[in-house]
Amino acid sequence: MRVWLRPVSLALGLALAGAAPAIAQESVRPGVVQSAILTVEFDRLFAESAYGQRVSEMLDEQGASIAAENRRIEADLTAEERDLTEKRSTLDPVEFRKLAEAFDEKVQALRREQDAKARALGNLSEEHRRQFLAQAEPILGGLMREAGAAVILDKRSVFLSADVIDITETAISRIDDQIGDGGDNFRDDIGEVSASEPDPSGDGAVPAPIVVPPKE
Repeated sequence: MRVWLRPVSLALGLALAGAAPAIAQESVRPGVVQSAILTVEFDRLFAESAYGQRVSEMLDEQGASIAAENRRIEADLTAEERDLTEKRSTLDPVEFRKLAEAFDEKVQALRREQDAKARALGNLSEEHRRQFLAQAEPILGGLMREAGAAVILDKRSVFLSADVIDITETAISRIDDQIGDGGDNFRDDIGEVSASEPDPSGDGAVPAPIVVPPKE
């Protein structure tokens, strides 16, 4: 499951108060272009960093696990629904109705549980993106000071620019050197989930819905 960052305006306002004097005093490191404006491809910054690749692999693995679990649950419920339908002719209508209602409640509960797991995985993805940005920001700030820049812009928001002011490659290298793939503090579990937990974003990715054929 490929993870993409939502557009983040990296007009990082990294133009910190009092930064200009500091710029003049710092020595410039080789390879960093001198420009008042820099650009960065933030999606690529995350996706090609060691940290972002670890997040992507983790989400792929856990998303596939949830999808496999959904398929197993769907098969079990389909078999149970078929068995209940076959018993219909031998059961008292009132008793059958009770069994059918209990089955429906079970299906809905399982759907909520699986949806909650998918949302929790989506929330974990968002959490990692926020953590990445928080750790990358001072590194980008350092590049900005080295370049004597006042601002770093997300390249997607720029109509036209020279490639020379794009610091994406350099930023990825610096970020990998300083934060790597997250190390031992990397969180790769979705924790406890609640079937009744609401989806605040409304766009949680559900790997595969549980589908049970309607009763005849």
